[in-house]
Amino acid sequence: MSLLVEVFVREPDGRRRILDVPDDVYRSGGFESWRTTVWGSEFVRSLGARFLPVPAKEDLCVEAADVPEFRREVALLRSRLDDVAHGTRRPRTVEEHRHQIESRLRIIEESIRKALEIGGGVLIW
Repeated sequence: MSLLVEVFVREPDGRRRILDVPDDVYRSGGFESWRTTVWGSEFVRSLGARFLPVPAKEDLCVEAADVPEFRREVALLRSRLDDVAHGTRRPRTVEEHRHQIESRLRIIEESIRKALEIGGGVLIW
């Protein structure tokens, strides 16, 4: 099982509507275990991450107003990618783990771009 990264908009009644994506679009934000071993890890928290550690306890719902701040957090993790890979590595090699993290960050960044374009939010669940 893996974490899904989705873009949503709020309906006038406040309900969240997740946008459809083509079936061939990969939307994984990491393995389910990454809730605690990567995004919610002590290392990622020590970098000042506020959003990505949330899935360690519950699904992450970044509302439209918070998406720019979320983008800055993801950019911070990308700028420290080697450190994140070393600080959160579980049995994989550092190179393989780094590649996995980079791929997931790219998916999250694409979702952030889409959310900013439409005034929506990002859900990781």
